[in-house]
Amino acid sequence: MADLDRIKAAALRAKQELDAGNQVVVVLSAMSGVTNMLVEHASAISSLYDAREYDVVVSTGEQVTSGLLAMALQNLGVNARSWLAWQIPIKTDGVHGKARIESIETAELEKRMEKGEIPVIAGFQGLGPDGRITTLGRGGTDTSAIALAAALNAERCDIYTDVDGIYTSDPRIVAKARKLERVTYEEMLEMASVGTKVLQTRAVEMAMKHHVRTQVLSSFKDEPGTLVVNEDEIVEQELVSGIAYSRNEAKITLVKVADKPGVAASIFGPLAEANICVDMIVQNVSEDGANTDLTFTVTKEDLEPAVAVLEEKRAELGFQSLVSDAGVVKISVVGVGMRSHSGVALRMFQTLAENDVNIQVISTSEIKVSVLVAEEYTEMALCALHTAYGLDES
Repeated sequence: MADLDRIKAAALRAKQELDAGNQVVVVLSAMSGVTNMLVEHASAISSLYDAREYDVVVSTGEQVTSGLLAMALQNLGVNARSWLAWQIPIKTDGVHGKARIESIETAELEKRMEKGEIPVIAGFQGLGPDGRITTLGRGGTDTSAIALAAALNAERCDIYTDVDGIYTSDPRIVAKARKLERVTYEEMLEMASVGTKVLQTRAVEMAMKHHVRTQVLSSFKDEPGTLVVNEDEIVEQELVSGIAYSRNEAKITLVKVADKPGVAASIFGPLAEANICVDMIVQNVSEDGANTDLTFTVTKEDLEPAVAVLEEKRAELGFQSLVSDAGVVKISVVGVGMRSHSGVALRMFQTLAENDVNIQVISTSEIKVSVLVAEEYTEMALCALHTAYGLDES
């Protein structure tokens, strides 16, 4: 929803679906840059703002676009009506700024749709238990759309964005990256969690939980996108579906930590209390049985607070020194085919070694292998791994 032209284009797409015999619900984000502007306004008024009033302010961008799109549809001769979250209502918990959807009352929407009306719904917002407006946090509009699709038992949820689908890697870096026709919920969830910014992790989690078939399409091109579906909808699953990366990583190493039970809890406990999330963790083998080094990663924005928390606890934790490094990147190989094939991690390690890329930290899940490397090797590592796993466009 960058501007009025994009709103008019969205209205045309919605009308096309309605003319094709489909019932349609449209869920909208704010116009480009509006939410950031509203956040800046709130922060400029008060650095210690009331979260309830913050939600009142930042939710208004979606109210504007929903009204404008409803008007654009009406101008095309389509029966349309805008809806705010409290009018439906979309009920959430009371955690302002990052509320979670608890229920959606769909009876009135379904009645209107049966009559050929298109409900145009403001995304990103909900109604808290105290009757106040809430917002859903990052990716909130996608989450709203998928939640509504689940509540309405929709055939599919189409997410229109600035990319035309999910690629095997970032096409801005890997020239031979290709668009995937389908990916599984689990693969998309892993890709979202390790840096792919097409869909937010929370939206994918909801789609997977409620089995909402989700299609990612371009707002600018009229062509098929990528379907995010159950694994059983993919006839022949590739070993690896994609190579993802995240630059939002920072590494912390605590040197000479006591090698004894409970020390990890004493380190990560204060970080958790400070709401700092820790991702990759590796502990070196202790040669003398007394001391070891502990390395872990946090997001770049959490690096300074994490260092402050640990330095404050230095005497209590007993480490000799703390070394931090923000010049790292996390690279991940993702694919449900890993479950039934061996050697995936080995190929990754050999490929990086052949290109003289040193691995600093390793973490794995059932369908993902992630490594931490120096940031200057990002492009080389992505391209080499993309080729090694046979993902290059033919």
